[in-house]
Amino acid sequence: MAQNLPKGYEPHDVEKKWYAAWEEGSIFHADETNGKEAYSIVIPPPNVTGVLHMGHALNNTLQDILARWKRMCGAEVLWMPGTDHAGIATQNVVEKQLAGENRDRHELGREAFVDRVWQWREESGGKIIEQLKRLGASCDWERERFTMDEGLSKAVREVFVRLYEDGLIYRDNRLINWCPRCHTALSDLEVEHDEKRGHLWHLRYPVIGSDRYIVVATTRPETMLGDTAVAVNPEDERYADLIGGKVMLPLVDREISIIADEYVDSEFGSGVVKITPAHDFNDFEIGKRHDLEFINIFDESGVVNENGGPYKGQERYEARANVVADLEGRDLLEKIDDYGNAVGEC
Repeated sequence: MAQNLPKGYEPHDVEKKWYAAWEEGSIFHADETNGKEAYSIVIPPPNVTGVLHMGHALNNTLQDILARWKRMCGAEVLWMPGTDHAGIATQNVVEKQLAGENRDRHELGREAFVDRVWQWREESGGKIIEQLKRLGASCDWERERFTMDEGLSKAVREVFVRLYEDGLIYRDNRLINWCPRCHTALSDLEVEHDEKRGHLWHLRYPVIGSDRYIVVATTRPETMLGDTAVAVNPEDERYADLIGGKVMLPLVDREISIIADEYVDSEFGSGVVKITPAHDFNDFEIGKRHDLEFINIFDESGVVNENGGPYKGQERYEARANVVADLEGRDLLEKIDDYGNAVGEC
C-alpha cells in the first residue's frame, strides 16, 4: 500500500506507541525481591499548582539518564515518581475556585475542603504526570505518590516523634511568618516580598528621670505596644550615659530598658532602635541575647489582643491609625517620612 512519508521525523506517534508498550510490559517496575543490586531515585516532586517547565525537563532528563544507565548495567532500578501538594499555594488556588462560587473554606468545612484539594490534585497532578510521560521518564508509575497520601503523612508524624524522643530535634517558641488571612504559618520560601511605598514614623519616647526624649523610627507604629526595650550601639557616645536607664513607653505607660547591642547601626536614623521581640526577626534575636520579655499584641487574625491596652479589638491598620493619632495628640510624633519598604505577603 502506498504511503506518503513525512519530510521530517514526527515523534508523536512513535513515542506514544513505544511508551504505551513500556507501560504494558511493566518495563520500569522495580522488583525488590530479585536479588539484584538496588538503585533508587526519589523524584523531587513537582508542585501540583503548576506545570513542568524547562528546569524540570533538564532535571528529570538527568535522573532518567542515570536510571536507564543503571538498568543497562544490570541493577534493579526504582525511580519513584510523585507530586507535592505545595501547601499554602494549593490552598490559595482552591480558595479562589471557591470564591468564584461565592463560598469559602470555613463555610465548606475542613473535610469537604480537603476533598476539593484532592479534586484539584487529580486535575493538576494528572497534567504533570502526563508531561513526565511525554518526556519519556522511566518512572515506576505503580508506586506514584502524593505528599498528602495518608501513608506518607503518618510516616512523617512518626519520624518527627522518633526524632524528638531521641533528642535530635527540639520544640521551642520561635518567630514565624504568619498569614492573618489564611491562619497558617508560612515558610520563608512561601513569602513574597513586594516593594511598596509607605511611611517611616519617628516617635518620641520620654527618658525617665530626665526631660530628654529618645527618638525611634518604625514602619509599623502599632507594634510599639509590644516594645520591651530600646537599643543603641555600645560605641555611640551620644547615648552612652543613657545605657542601663529606662524610657516610658507611650500610650501603655510601661517602663522599658535602654540596652546596648552591636546590631544597632548608629548611622541610621537617630541611632536608636525600638525592640519588639515578638514581632520582628532581628528584635527576636536581640530579645534572646538580653533576656527581654516577649509580648505578642496580635491574635491569629491580626487583631490587637489584650496586651494592646486600649487598642484591644482593633484590626492592625485601624490600630496603626489610632496609635499615630494618639501619639500626635501627645506631641510624641517627631515627623513622618515617605519610605520604600519590602512587604512580605502570602
